[in-house]
Amino acid sequence: MTETSTKLDFRVLDEILETYEYKKSYLIAMLQKVQEVYRYLPEEAMTYIGEKVDGLSPATVYGVATFYAQFSLEPKGKYEIKVCDGTACHVRGSMPVLNAIRNKLNLKEGQTTCDNGLFSLEIVSCLGACGLAPVCVINDKVYPQMTSDAISMILDTLMKEEGLN
Repeated sequence: MTETSTKLDFRVLDEILETYEYKKSYLIAMLQKVQEVYRYLPEEAMTYIGEKVDGLSPATVYGVATFYAQFSLEPKGKYEIKVCDGTACHVRGSMPVLNAIRNKLNLKEGQTTCDNGLFSLEIVSCLGACGLAPVCVINDKVYPQMTSDAISMILDTLMKEEGLN
């Protein structure tokens, strides 16, 4: 991710807070919108929200952000890839698919986002599509019956669209 894309724009944050009338009851919606803009929740944004919204504190905002799995405190890529490693997917070959993704994106063990910030990878316990195993989801699009070759072709296509091939 480039530095300019992670630089906080307080005018954008103010617009989000204004949309939700600075009401603490809309905290989750505010955080969702901030994450939509920045692809994660920057610490500075959470502090700002905690200071600007009556009845909240930065600690409360952080507590909510870390409680819900939908929020990320680390930058995510433009393409969020989720690989299911639940029982059905695992038995039907999710690990070779996962390894193909890591190899294609040059992700080291433990690294979840590419150096260029374009792709993020997450292993999930279940995507609720066991009959289609193994399954990957890229930005909410489901890819059923994945193979190493199929995911490589999908990633090649996305990279080409981004001008990387």
